[in-house]
Amino acid sequence: MKLIRFGQPGAERPGILVDGVRKDVSAHVSDFDRAFFQSGGLDRLAQLVTGTLPDVPEGARWAAPVARPGKVICIGLNYSDHAKESNMPIPAEPIVFQKGANTVVGPYDPILIPRRSEKTDWEVELGVVIGRDARYLESADVALDYVSGYCISHDVSERAFQLERGGQWTKGKSCDNFNPLGPWLSTADEVPDPQALSMELSVNGRRMQTGSTATMIFGVAYLVHYLSQFMTLEAGDLISTGTPPGVGLGMKPPTYLRRGDVVDLSIEGLGCQRQVCEDA
Repeated sequence: MKLIRFGQPGAERPGILVDGVRKDVSAHVSDFDRAFFQSGGLDRLAQLVTGTLPDVPEGARWAAPVARPGKVICIGLNYSDHAKESNMPIPAEPIVFQKGANTVVGPYDPILIPRRSEKTDWEVELGVVIGRDARYLESADVALDYVSGYCISHDVSERAFQLERGGQWTKGKSCDNFNPLGPWLSTADEVPDPQALSMELSVNGRRMQTGSTATMIFGVAYLVHYLSQFMTLEAGDLISTGTPPGVGLGMKPPTYLRRGDVVDLSIEGLGCQRQVCEDA
């Protein structure tokens, strides 16, 4: 099943994608949020797929497929080639940081270039949405049972804020609109192997990133188990699992986004995104 949301910011409504057509399920579900996932909402929603549901209005905005998450947890340098292009060692343990929940927007909403930004960068990533609370999981073998689904997560970054302004990475990761999500959330049953998905990103029609989740240093199951040892992963939380090589920081010379640039990204089976860059 593919979960979608639609509508203007602050007034989004839940839906599903059926044979490529967006259907409105707001008469049955209030939203795709922590309460929905934690209460087994996916099982109830599955019964509606065969019924008659109204179409989403033509031209309605695609929103992020899940409501604002409680946590957006990101993994840095999780592809060996990306670590190399960033001139950083392959980590012995996952590098964990967080983005503000304000970053999560729809897959076709604009990227907002922050004021005084000179180094806004792109990163296509596999997003993992937690389906039920996970705390101190016993092993990675059970970790995928706590995943509700997968989506495209665009981890936009401002490298000067991130790397040159002191402290942790949060400043360079949490600017408004820095995490376009979607267009849909594919439930876990539709993604039998999250470590076998091709992914790509282009800027102004030029391919920048080409990769596969097969080359992650730490796979999805490992990450869910690992993170649960340090914090409770709550239903509806988002994990962005890292990016393959080809980011602007790693180019020679480094190349960054400017107003008017168009970014297209996709992951196998999870659809496509497109953002136009605008000044904040």
